[in-house]
Amino acid sequence: MTLSNHSGRSRANGAGAGNLRLRVVSAAVLAPFTLAVTYAGGWLFVALCTISAGVILWEWTTLVSRRADPRLLAPGWTALVAAAVLMGFHLASEACAAIAIGALFASLLVAILPRGEGEANAADGTSEETAASAIWAAGGVVYAGALLLAPAIMRGDPDWGLTALLFLFADVWVTDIAAYFCGRAIGGPLLWPEISPKKTWSGAIGGLLGGVAAGVAVAYASGIAMLGIVGVMALILSVLSQAGDLFESAVKRHFGVKDASKLIPGHGGLMDRVDGFLFAAVAALLIGILHAGTAAPAGGLLLW
Repeated sequence: MTLSNHSGRSRANGAGAGNLRLRVVSAAVLAPFTLAVTYAGGWLFVALCTISAGVILWEWTTLVSRRADPRLLAPGWTALVAAAVLMGFHLASEACAAIAIGALFASLLVAILPRGEGEANAADGTSEETAASAIWAAGGVVYAGALLLAPAIMRGDPDWGLTALLFLFADVWVTDIAAYFCGRAIGGPLLWPEISPKKTWSGAIGGLLGGVAAGVAVAYASGIAMLGIVGVMALILSVLSQAGDLFESAVKRHFGVKDASKLIPGHGGLMDRVDGFLFAAVAALLIGILHAGTAAPAGGLLLW
């Protein structure tokens, strides 16, 4: 029995080390590429956001429909492309409207049209099932659209857009990294075992402290004053980043899926990597708009 347990632990440790290596290699490739495109800005950054949003919508669709459902993908991808073109011309309000229209069409198509040959029509189910399917469809378009719009609008701020994105990346990425290593090193009580059986309170607190430190460091290096308030912003966004992670875990658990896809070695799907960033980016945009208006949302986030 002792030998068997030791062997099981060895295999688990080996698998964990292998997964960590995959995560590090994937991050080492993706992070510099993302930073380079963010620095370039303009149409290139909008294109990156659009492609990422398109992949997210595909993963969401296969998650909630168990297949690449064209009833959701056709209006969703069309809305994302339309929003991207509008964002390229700095028409943020119109881009938001395009996403809303796409979500509406997706929900209608999922509720009305047959699923496909050999599959039941959504209309043949109960009204509750039809309504639920329509809500999940609309939610997917909005979720993907948020990944396109929030960072693109922030980056469009000519004065502070780049700094705001670097602030976001540092906050979210270090939150994730610190939570991972603190949780593994310290352990302790689980944060929300019904939703995520591995996340611990120690990891959440470690991630929070790391995210705040990273965000403040970026602000300090950028010459931003009022670091105390910026630290509060970093804290809020770190908390929401972890909330975004838990939200996606809840969605996956609802549909009985471990990973959104196998797209990124060691990480799962793109959804699994940007869930926290998406929540933080939307919150950062809203804070910036409420503080300084739609013309300078990045400055509104950082300058107090």
